[in-house]
Amino acid sequence: MTVAETVASPVRIGLDLIAIAEDAPLDLDLRIESVSEGVLVSGTVSAPTTGECARCLTAITGHVDIDLTELFAYPDSATDETTEADEVGRVSKVGGADAVDLEQPIIDAVGLALPFAPLCTADCIGLCPDCGVPLATAEPGHQHEKLDPRWAKLAGMFDEDTRD
Repeated sequence: MTVAETVASPVRIGLDLIAIAEDAPLDLDLRIESVSEGVLVSGTVSAPTTGECARCLTAITGHVDIDLTELFAYPDSATDETTEADEVGRVSKVGGADAVDLEQPIIDAVGLALPFAPLCTADCIGLCPDCGVPLATAEPGHQHEKLDPRWAKLAGMFDEDTRD
């Protein structure tokens, strides 16, 4: 059986800096097959992502596509008896019909597919460490004069004309 459906994300899925927002559309294109040990679900899941650049904190948007292949074991099958519940999902009964829960496998796959430190551009130079201005939008040669605090009193003793 093939399923092509768009569903709302039940929760925020992802990392601190980038994720699929809650209620964002998840496009599922799945093939569901009955195999001897259970139900095999394979296909792709895609969704829009939102977050912020790890260097300059600019808002970014993107898209994530994941390939999904998951086996859900039938009750009392050899797979069910020889694996832990967190290793292989289980087929459950919902209203008399067999059902599988794809939420955790999708969360796990998206977490692995998203970048740990997303960037707005590959050459993002980040923020000025002194004032916090994005260096990409700062004037050329943006810098701050740093005076060693140990010498600050001496600097005040000289006027501008005598400094080197």
